[in-house]
Amino acid sequence: MIEDFDVTSDWHVADPYPFLARLRAESPVFWSEHLQAYVLTRYADVRAAYGDPRRFSSKGSLTISRSLTAETREKLGEHGSFLSSFVANVDPPDHTRLRRSVSKAFTPRAVAAMEETFRQLNEEPLDRVAPQGGADFVAEIGHEPSIKLTARFIGVPESDEAFVQAHVKDWFQLFLSPQPPERQLELADSFLTYLDYVDRLVASRAKDPQDDFTSLMTSLIGDELSHREVVELISTILLGGNDTVPNQLGNTVLRLLREDAWPVPPSLAGNAAEECMRIDGASLGSFRYAATDISLHGVTIPAGALVLLSTDSAAHDETVFPEPERFWIDRPNAADHMVFGYGIHFCVGAALGRLQLRTALDVLGRRLPGLRLVPGQPIVYRKSIVGRGLPSLLVAW
Repeated sequence: MIEDFDVTSDWHVADPYPFLARLRAESPVFWSEHLQAYVLTRYADVRAAYGDPRRFSSKGSLTISRSLTAETREKLGEHGSFLSSFVANVDPPDHTRLRRSVSKAFTPRAVAAMEETFRQLNEEPLDRVAPQGGADFVAEIGHEPSIKLTARFIGVPESDEAFVQAHVKDWFQLFLSPQPPERQLELADSFLTYLDYVDRLVASRAKDPQDDFTSLMTSLIGDELSHREVVELISTILLGGNDTVPNQLGNTVLRLLREDAWPVPPSLAGNAAEECMRIDGASLGSFRYAATDISLHGVTIPAGALVLLSTDSAAHDETVFPEPERFWIDRPNAADHMVFGYGIHFCVGAALGRLQLRTALDVLGRRLPGLRLVPGQPIVYRKSIVGRGLPSLLVAW
């Protein structure tokens, strides 16, 4: 009997790989009672599902708002289906239109122009903490640069960064992790406050455009985008910059220190980042809905069923990545992981995320070549089905 996915268990996020390996071998299309979803675990199946939006629909797939109570739904009102028009949560033709608009801000030139800014943002916390000889990497070093870069990109004033970070964490919990009824109401209040903030930011840029993403998207309202679509785009990009990218950096630094691979030679920084995303991805997969009955490996997934595309399992598939539990800093195909998705829903910010990881490893390796883990500390991961992140990581140098 294979155990089930259980996001409340420590093993689930910390070390699910023996479990996932058994699923790939014995039950590649697995029905999870805990998730109330089918799970695809093999690389080929996950990639094929990403590439087949007609059968594996993204519409409504991001939110788990089905777990919200009636009272919480009532409080949220029209926002109970938040993300309903976000680019990763819709199918073509809406997806095609939204992605075309967002891509205008993520041209190769625009991304490259952010490198020097991000390099400086990585230097600033190190200037403060380097004399201390030690720090909590998550709280004092790793998260701040990405949060600040995202805020500048979006157009969030520096004075509002802490506000945005706190509220982004709350909405992640509300929509992407199950919560008890009383906590749902608290998070719903926080979410509505946050949504009002983004709404006012969009309105202010409509009147007084600046050189930022919000102004660019606001200029498209009426012709290509609706006001609500712009609010949802901004809200969700802020999630990536405040949560996913910094979580990946924390996972990456932990892996490199455990593997005695610190500091990373600059020539290997890019591939090292890819191998760390493969073996310790901050994003664990994506949900889809079966648009029709789908038969796979002797299992019929009924139309309307929820399906988890487990990129975490796919990244450890032995048929694609030999010795998948081995960290191989120059693994030739490390970048074939699907942490950023695949196909039409490949993350529009992937190039920026990769640039951030490479740049951070370069600056950190140069400034803190003697970085090491504080011995004896418990390594604990945040409990979530969709993301792997460290609340704390004590380091010294």
